[in-house]
Amino acid sequence: MNMNETTQIPTVSVFGVPFSKLDMKETVKYLTEAVQSGQPHQVITANPIMVMTALDRPEYKQMMKSAELIVPDGTGIVWAAGVGGDPLDGRVTGFDLLHELFKAGETYRWRFYLLGTTTEVIQEAAKRLQMQYPAAVICGYRDGFFGADEDAAVIEEIRAAQPDILFVARGADNQEPWIAQHKEALGVPVMMGVGGSFDIISGKLKRAPKVFQKLRLEWFYRLLREPSRYKRMLALPKFALKVLREKENVTKPGY
Repeated sequence: MNMNETTQIPTVSVFGVPFSKLDMKETVKYLTEAVQSGQPHQVITANPIMVMTALDRPEYKQMMKSAELIVPDGTGIVWAAGVGGDPLDGRVTGFDLLHELFKAGETYRWRFYLLGTTTEVIQEAAKRLQMQYPAAVICGYRDGFFGADEDAAVIEEIRAAQPDILFVARGADNQEPWIAQHKEALGVPVMMGVGGSFDIISGKLKRAPKVFQKLRLEWFYRLLREPSRYKRMLALPKFALKVLREKENVTKPGY
């Protein structure tokens, strides 16, 4: 059964995708309980592009709805919920949630496994995170360049490390479906896709400056830094138009 149902997490539906209303502190508390439960939980940090993908691809939407927790990573999600009349308190970004979980991990001596991106980036990210959070345990890491024929070996490697939390960075089209597909086999209490977080932590990429964050233009900053993302970014104006045209339907659960 979906954890949203068993623990009564308050949610708001954005075009049929259930977003948690928990703030950052409440989210960390919920995930602390998830680690203590020992049962596998998938966390999705979702944005408007992922919601648009869900509307185009029923199997992707079903995958999202099967997750135990979906948090509003994108500014557009918070805006859409407000337009639809069922507001969220604010964003719970994947980058910040990763750091908050590492902070909690220092207290509880949690074990973390980092999966994804290139060998050089993941090594540097692991090194920097271990220096920043010395009491947390990074029990393993590896790059994300492997095919389906290697899934079983990678899963066994992760299981052998016995992590409490698994962070996966393999691209939005791949990381969430991969976690969902192998959730039970992995058996990790908390599993979360983290996108480009390891690139930022390692120093390969810079996070948007505070001024861009305050203006809610992190997406624009990223587009300036990575122009090749423009096709993916085209979903943002489509999402905005859809919200404005269908505002009475945005937050209807049965969408």
